[in-house]
Amino acid sequence: MRTSLSALLAGNRVLLADGATGTNYFNAGLTSGEPPEFWTTDRPDAVTDLHQRFADAGADIILTNTFGCNPQRLKLHNAQDRTYELAKRAAELARKVADAADRPIVVAGSVGPTGELFEPMGTLTHEIAVASFTTQIRGLRDGGADVAWVETMSSAEEVSAAAAAATTVGLPYVITCSFDTAGRTMMGLLPRSLADAVASQPVAPLAIGANCGVGASDILVSLLQMQGSPYALVTKGNCGVPHFEGTEAVYSGTPELMANYARLAIDAGARIIGGCCGTTPEHLAAMRASIDAHVRGEQPTLDTIVQQIGPLTNAAPSENAQRPPRRSRR
Repeated sequence: MRTSLSALLAGNRVLLADGATGTNYFNAGLTSGEPPEFWTTDRPDAVTDLHQRFADAGADIILTNTFGCNPQRLKLHNAQDRTYELAKRAAELARKVADAADRPIVVAGSVGPTGELFEPMGTLTHEIAVASFTTQIRGLRDGGADVAWVETMSSAEEVSAAAAAATTVGLPYVITCSFDTAGRTMMGLLPRSLADAVASQPVAPLAIGANCGVGASDILVSLLQMQGSPYALVTKGNCGVPHFEGTEAVYSGTPELMANYARLAIDAGARIIGGCCGTTPEHLAAMRASIDAHVRGEQPTLDTIVQQIGPLTNAAPSENAQRPPRRSRR
C-alpha cells in the first residue's frame, strides 16, 4: 500500500520511523570493518528480515540499508562504482516489505555523510558532493524509495549538497543532523540553525531534525531548540547511552526508557519519532504503543527530561559558547 511522507504528515498523526541498522546487523553477524551496504547483495534475506521486523513493530517509515552508499565511503572498499547498483537494490528490498504491508509504509532512502571535509578544510567541493549524492539518490528513486532521508549530517555545506541532489533527482527529502559535540554538530552547527541552513533551497524539506548523537536526553534538548521551525520536526535518538563491554558497544536504553523518550518527544513537538543506534524492533514496539496511547501535553523542561530519561552527556549548547574544533570522523 504505497503512500508518500507528505500524505502521512498531512494526517496529523505522530509517525514512527524505524530503529538501528548497523547495530542490529552486528547482532546478526556483521563483522567490524564490513560495510553493511554489501549485505544488500550478499545477505538480502537479513536486510529484508530487519525491515519486516520494524514494520511488524509498527514503523510508518523504514530506512534503506544505504547510509554509507556514496562513492567516497564505498571507495574505502574499492566499491565506488557500485553506488547506484547497491542503492537501487536496497530500495527494492525495502519496497517489497512496504508494499506487502496492510497499511501505508514509507520507504525512506538513507543518505549519510561522505566522511570527507569540504574546502578549504579538506578537498571536497560542492560539485563533487552533489554528483555523489545524485548517483546514490537516483538509485534509491529507481528502486522505489519515496523520500530521500538525509541523516547524521554535520555541516551546512553537506546539507546543501544533499538537498540539491534530492531536488535534481526529483525526490522529496528530510534532513537530520547529529548534534553530538557540546550540543552542536561536529562542524559547529546549532540545532536552532538547521532551519536557516535549508531556507535558501529552491525546494523545501518535508521535515528537519536530529538523529544519533550521544543519548536520548541530549537529542530531546536538541529538539526543543528547534521549536518555531517552519518544518515538521524529526527526532531519531540513540537507545540510551553506549558503553563498552570488552570490545562490544552496549546501549543502556530499555524499551521502557524509549517509550518515555517517545512521549517526551511528542510533548516537545516532534511529528516523526524513531530510534537510532542500539534501537531494536522490541524497543520500537514499545515506542509504537507509547505514541498511540499518548496525548500531547506540556512542553518538557530540562529537569523533566533528566528525571525521566537520565542526565545529559553534553551541556546544552549556547550561542556564545566557543565553537568546537573541526575534526574528521569516519
